[in-house]
Amino acid sequence: MKNHILATSIFLITITTGTTVQAANSEHLRQLLATKNCQNCDLSGAGLVMADLQGADLSGANLAGANLSRANLMNADLRGANLSGASLFGANLNYAKLSGATIVSTDLRNAYLYGIELTGVTVNGANLQGASGIPSQIATPEEFYALGVAAAEKGNKQQAIDYFDRAISIKPDYAGAFLARGIARYQLFDREGAFQDAQIAENLFKNQSNVNGLQTTQAFIIELKTPPGDTKVSAGKPSFFDFVSGLASVLLQFLPF
Repeated sequence: MKNHILATSIFLITITTGTTVQAANSEHLRQLLATKNCQNCDLSGAGLVMADLQGADLSGANLAGANLSRANLMNADLRGANLSGASLFGANLNYAKLSGATIVSTDLRNAYLYGIELTGVTVNGANLQGASGIPSQIATPEEFYALGVAAAEKGNKQQAIDYFDRAISIKPDYAGAFLARGIARYQLFDREGAFQDAQIAENLFKNQSNVNGLQTTQAFIIELKTPPGDTKVSAGKPSFFDFVSGLASVLLQFLPF
């Protein structure tokens, strides 16, 4: 009965992932599903959507192009694994060991990355949009900032604040991140927090001789000082929210390209 269930599982994985699973070694795939132990296995292109691989030993495995979307890889051993081009969309990687893994063009959108081990990891072109618990060493301050802007554009203000927090923790003089966090806080009706961030951004932009940033921040501060419900606008001077509706276009000017 166990072998029948296992064979059925492999069959279902094969037919739901098209031809991509053909690249994987079928015996290795069978071994993984039966034992959760597949060191140095060839699982390239394997279809493992929503697979329960909690605590699995996949050290040194070739998972290039594999579909591990929403898989449970909590506490899994992926040390030295090749995850190039793999889909880990929504996957649970909490506390997984990834030291020495190759993460190139890997889809990590909405993945859970709390407590992961990343010593000696090669990361290049990974998609981290919506991911939670991103370690500081896996992204630059500018990348965290860009993730925050994208999250804010989608209406995920608290997630945006979390990303801006990460950018600031790595780069304490990141004026644009303070301004962006202030805007997100204001949109969550935290006027006091928004004003504090705006003041810090104003001082930083001034010290950095960033005229555009300073003018944008000062317009925001005027908006913050306007009593709620007061819609009066000085003649010839549009309110901050006349242009903040295009949030990304405003904030992306503080992202170096």
